[in-house]
Amino acid sequence: MESSEGTSLRNRTISSFFSNVIEKAKLRECLTWNLLKILLLGQGLSMLLCGTAISSQYLADEFAVNTPVLQSFINYLLLFMVYTGILTFRQGNGNLVQILKAKWWKYLLLGIIDVEANYMVVKAYQYTTLTSVQLLDCFVIPVVMLLSRFILHSRYKAIHFVAVIMCLLGVGIMVCADVLGEKHQGVGINMLFGDLLVLGGATLYGISNVSEEFIVKNFSREEFLGMLGLFATLFSGLQLGILEHNDIANINWNWQVVLLFTSFAVCMFGWYSFLPIVIKLSNATSVNLAILTADLYSFFFGIFLFHYKFSTLYILAFVIIMVGFILYNSTPSHITQLQNQQQAASQGSANPVPVNDDNTQEESNHSPAGHFPAETPNQNNCST
Repeated sequence: MESSEGTSLRNRTISSFFSNVIEKAKLRECLTWNLLKILLLGQGLSMLLCGTAISSQYLADEFAVNTPVLQSFINYLLLFMVYTGILTFRQGNGNLVQILKAKWWKYLLLGIIDVEANYMVVKAYQYTTLTSVQLLDCFVIPVVMLLSRFILHSRYKAIHFVAVIMCLLGVGIMVCADVLGEKHQGVGINMLFGDLLVLGGATLYGISNVSEEFIVKNFSREEFLGMLGLFATLFSGLQLGILEHNDIANINWNWQVVLLFTSFAVCMFGWYSFLPIVIKLSNATSVNLAILTADLYSFFFGIFLFHYKFSTLYILAFVIIMVGFILYNSTPSHITQLQNQQQAASQGSANPVPVNDDNTQEESNHSPAGHFPAETPNQNNCST
């Protein structure tokens, strides 16, 4: 039987080991309230996406309603009414008229990109399998990282790539669980075309996300959402009239259908409204890693609503994705260290070196448009 002294010595050895690990990894500095806030907000976005998925599935399964363009149009219309309205009554350069004069064509392109990204991914479900969509939709992550590297001048460490690989491994485990559980896999009438639609939609999503990060960190959340609401409502409305006028005429309207449309609209409006906040706190790559759990939340609710089969693989996938997400956000980037050195060197100076609030970006004179003002320094040394 082990003596009390031996037990005490072993406990001290284990405690010393973990203390050294924490000290060397500087986890006390990295695991901050800001990281917890990013984690909670990211999972809030996943829950909102889960809400849109469940309401859409109910509409399709119980009421034979398949109108993705109409559902997107309602969301864009809400963005237009709220955020474009805010820009209309603003004064100065942030006013709607002034923004349109300076950048109307840029936001026009962004509106088209966002509308078609949503449409292409939803349309892909008609041609390929759920498994293919879940796997190929992750293509948005390397697209965002690549665009962030060349447009936002982001810098990634090896640990960031390890974290991304962990998250994608979690997605792979989740897809395996779907296959084993035979959860709405489908046959796929034209898998190649469907897969190409997913890849195209993921690429457009990546462009939209990186553009959003640039806009909310250099201008404002209201400007992005207001201009997106204006142009996306226009193009989504045109697409709606061309593609879904017959489907809308065939809807058997009742209070349940109206409630499901309302639920979808509220969740999607919340997603678009809070996404810029989370992006500004972290970055587009981090957000796309966070929302990988949306399918898992949909599954957990589906156990009770659609009688899905439970599998421990989903729990394993959730844990791996969350660990990867935390690892990504708790590791300082190369640019963060540069900024820390600049801040230390400028202490005591009347004119400290300005840095952006996104610690994965270069200084403002390297931004895509050099006339944009520099942001305030970020006080969190461990966000990405």
